[in-house]
Amino acid sequence: MSLAGGARRLLVRDLAQLASPAGTQAPLRGSELGATDVLDDAYILCDGDTIEAVGRMRDLGPIEGDVEELDGRGRCAIPGLVDCHTHACFAGDRVDEFTLRAAGATYEDLHAAGGGIMTTVAATRAAGGEALAERVREHRGWMLRAGTTTFESKSGYGLDRDTELASLNAIRAAGGVPTWLGAHAVPPEFADADAYLDFALAEVLPEASQVAEAADVFLERGAFDAVRARRYLEACAGAGLALRVHGDQFTEQGAVSLAIELDARSVDHLEATGPDGVAALGASAVAAVLLPASALFLGRPMPPARALVDAGAIVGLATDFNPGSAFCESLPIVCSLAGTQLKLSPAESLAACTVNAAHVLGRAGRLGRLAPGRAADIVLLDAPDWRYLAYHLGGDLVAQVIVAGGPAELR
Repeated sequence: MSLAGGARRLLVRDLAQLASPAGTQAPLRGSELGATDVLDDAYILCDGDTIEAVGRMRDLGPIEGDVEELDGRGRCAIPGLVDCHTHACFAGDRVDEFTLRAAGATYEDLHAAGGGIMTTVAATRAAGGEALAERVREHRGWMLRAGTTTFESKSGYGLDRDTELASLNAIRAAGGVPTWLGAHAVPPEFADADAYLDFALAEVLPEASQVAEAADVFLERGAFDAVRARRYLEACAGAGLALRVHGDQFTEQGAVSLAIELDARSVDHLEATGPDGVAALGASAVAAVLLPASALFLGRPMPPARALVDAGAIVGLATDFNPGSAFCESLPIVCSLAGTQLKLSPAESLAACTVNAAHVLGRAGRLGRLAPGRAADIVLLDAPDWRYLAYHLGGDLVAQVIVAGGPAELR
């Protein structure tokens, strides 16, 4: 990504529409999730990396000093999208496994046979730090073209000391928010989960905690159970990391209750979450991050999004971009799935992948809205109505992305 530049101030003018989640608070719950401020015939004035003003063109007065202008005619502006759950640091692919799944194999079958995550672990370990850094930059470019201006990425495809640390550093170097997914799977060189956690917490956590902002665990049948997930998360919290949980993807194994007890920022997936889990999340401060592209890719039931919103839960949306279960970097496609499969409105989807996703990453005070004092991260849609973000499934919608007040080079 490179920013065009030199100009200190940027005026995006004559926009058909400007749409931003309403209000100033975060996170958004219940009816507030579906409230959007929309301005027709609008402008955005950026001062460096910060939005200085937004409004209607008829109210735009003279601007003093040098200002670069960007023509927004026929386009709609929304906040830069925030992808709060990806696995963007990996080498190789899993196209062979995709073909096997198309013929009837399940994700769990492949994982149990030594494929799945471990296939990517082998390729990622073999790649080396420089190649991993290049892959993350490449994937970051893919996400940027789809309108993602802020992304989180997890490690978890190294599961050894050197590759995990190289992964976290590659994510941070590409501008991502690094999460240590040290408990993703048990690598074959360890006898069991306890032996692996002995190693990971003693040999990797001390340095990982200096790079990562959060820690994550795959709490699921065939991965880590609730007892071992608790051990891992408590150690990571003690090292100063925020907590995330992969939970209820295939089965309910206590992920929701553990996430609430340990004050995790989020529990992600939730395809298998039942009414009790929905109610518990509705009464908690733990965000429910939903990953409909993963459910679609694996042919799994969709998470109970409507029930979660109606229960008052903090709901976020993310891609789960990874080579095995969600090879999709596009939040607009996720918003389309949210509308067609999760029964979320376009307004709810927008808030879920802007304000609420930023909240999960601890950045809701700066990201997720088009308003004075916020980050000048803006997506211009080539559409007559901002709701095309969800309405136009797989459309070539993103006309321009502005990051930190400058037009980004989309390659």
